[in-house]
Amino acid sequence: MSEKSDKSEIIYLGIDLGTSRSSVSASNGQRHVIESFVGWPADMVAKKVLKREVLIGHEALENRTLLDLYRPLERGLMKEGSEKDTAAVKALLQELIRHAGAEQGGEGRRVRAVVGVPAEALRVNKQQLRSAMRGLVSSLMIVSEPFAVAYGMEELLHAMIIDIGAGTADFCVMMGRFPGEEDQRTLDTAGDAIDEQLAKLVAARYPRARFSIHMVRRWKEEHGFVGEPKNPVKVSAPIDGRPTELDITDEMRAACESILPPAIETMIDLLARVEPEFQEKVRHNIVLSGGTALISGLGEAFEEALAEFGGGNVQVVTDPIFVGSDGGLAIALDAPEEDWEKLPA
Repeated sequence: MSEKSDKSEIIYLGIDLGTSRSSVSASNGQRHVIESFVGWPADMVAKKVLKREVLIGHEALENRTLLDLYRPLERGLMKEGSEKDTAAVKALLQELIRHAGAEQGGEGRRVRAVVGVPAEALRVNKQQLRSAMRGLVSSLMIVSEPFAVAYGMEELLHAMIIDIGAGTADFCVMMGRFPGEEDQRTLDTAGDAIDEQLAKLVAARYPRARFSIHMVRRWKEEHGFVGEPKNPVKVSAPIDGRPTELDITDEMRAACESILPPAIETMIDLLARVEPEFQEKVRHNIVLSGGTALISGLGEAFEEALAEFGGGNVQVVTDPIFVGSDGGLAIALDAPEEDWEKLPA
């Protein structure tokens, strides 16, 4: 089949490869999100119970006590050195592509994918990602996650995207062209850092309470906030085997606010590097995306930090699950032939 074939014979994918969740948007209308966890049965008993060779996403989390569980993306980067971590990334990508109904070669079709990764991963993990995608797609483009968000939202001129996920907070200034390295930053203080801090603070206050990091992550997703609390944050965890209500309002605020100083410093530093006559426009067009961006009050906290620099406006993406993969799909559909990297089968 010629590369000049009609576009209808090609399935285009936008993939947002995330530390905690990964999503795919396809040109055939399919959209799916899965948790970025992969697990293999821990022993012969687990294999007999599960009757499965591998579990991915929510099923892997639900059955984690029976599995060797892998979260193959750590702080936005693909883990190196472990065959299982490499296999987990491949399995995660295969599952996303399967959900999209876009297996390579099905019905004679070819698959082209734009994969969004943290800006730091563009520099560090590009070759690993190429290897993981080999055999799954015919053509590949790797872009930074905040650029994919900007493209999908058509915020391409005088804008800043701050994409805060589980593993990383990614910053990208858009000035009407492809962003360069100088226009982007990656911090590893994001959702996972909040979870770790919250777990330490709760354990210090309630040393006999038993809870897992998965419980802590759920508490944050349901009750996370910065600034003054609107209501007390009360959760349940066992103490000496008895379900017990815990007030973690102060701990939740402290943990969530722990990511603000480095994020605000990075935002201000990038703003200062914008041409002086365009800084005001960028300050008033800041987009906050990613799952962690849904923490209550976060957008207002960034706006308050901008007050001493002349003020600004921060728009929070209300449904961040597919904004990155939708942006990747938009890039895929618009990209000229010469921008695609062909992958061997």
